[in-house]
Amino acid sequence: MKTRRDFIKTAAVAGVGLAFTGVKADTNLSFPTKINKPIVVSTWRFGIEANLAAWEVLKRKGRALDAVEAGVKIPEGDPNERSVGFGGRPDRDGHVTLDACIMDEHANIGSVACLEYIKHPISVARAVMEKTPHVMLVGEGAIDFALSQGFKKENLLVSDSEKEWKEWLKKSEYVPKANIENHDTIGMIALDADGNLSGACTTSGMAFKMHGRVGDSPIIGAGLYVDNEIGAATATGHGEEVIRIAGSHLVVELMRQGKTPQQACEEAVQRIIKLTKSRNKNLIDIQVGFIALNKSGEYGSYCIQSGFNYAVCDAKGNRLIDAPFYLK
Repeated sequence: MKTRRDFIKTAAVAGVGLAFTGVKADTNLSFPTKINKPIVVSTWRFGIEANLAAWEVLKRKGRALDAVEAGVKIPEGDPNERSVGFGGRPDRDGHVTLDACIMDEHANIGSVACLEYIKHPISVARAVMEKTPHVMLVGEGAIDFALSQGFKKENLLVSDSEKEWKEWLKKSEYVPKANIENHDTIGMIALDADGNLSGACTTSGMAFKMHGRVGDSPIIGAGLYVDNEIGAATATGHGEEVIRIAGSHLVVELMRQGKTPQQACEEAVQRIIKLTKSRNKNLIDIQVGFIALNKSGEYGSYCIQSGFNYAVCDAKGNRLIDAPFYLK
């Protein structure tokens, strides 16, 4: 004769069997979908090379945090990339000032803004996260901290950028152009083999900006946000517009509400469009793009106007994708 304990054991086993055969039990369990991991997604064409460096970490079952740092350091260290790190265009006073932030699966965060003379601001941001009680360091304080951590001080104003700046000084007209001076960021988000998310974002900001200007890139919740329960997002384009809606945090929260990464990016862009129109601004003058990645390894992207692309690297390979856009 079966005891009550035997009955409970039998019921539990039956419930598990139903869950893994795709038949719904009373608890609404169903066969889990396969997670696309590891995967790394990044902004713009230089994301292709950056993804390769990140993939070297991910394919060895490395941590997403290490992958995104290694990935974005590629464009940061390239003097031919004129909108990130070494080689970035200067502000109107001739200073190359860099911004970056990083976030891991535990909501640890680090950020630097208006950092000069240091080639890899993303690594300084990670040091802020891991070695200080703070979240963000800026300006001289950021430089002093970087030097104390062994980072090398060097001139970041390459000759091509200097020539452009001197030519710009003849008229000194600050008119940012969509998809040209504003593709100023590499944002990267990754899901590792353990199912954990991390992200990084780094930039030299708008060319010929006012000295001291900071955009969305080093601001957690604007240029980058990671929630290891839900997903991650990062932004590029006119930072002021991204900050206005706390864009990357918004994308993640929309995914929390059940939207796909694609749907979340689209709604965030629509928020910017609505605010832009309400302020009587011309959409053709701005560009903002988002990329997003959820815990299942699904990704998506959307932007205001054509011209933005993003790179995806997973088991299927590394490819560049043109993002869908609003303005036709």
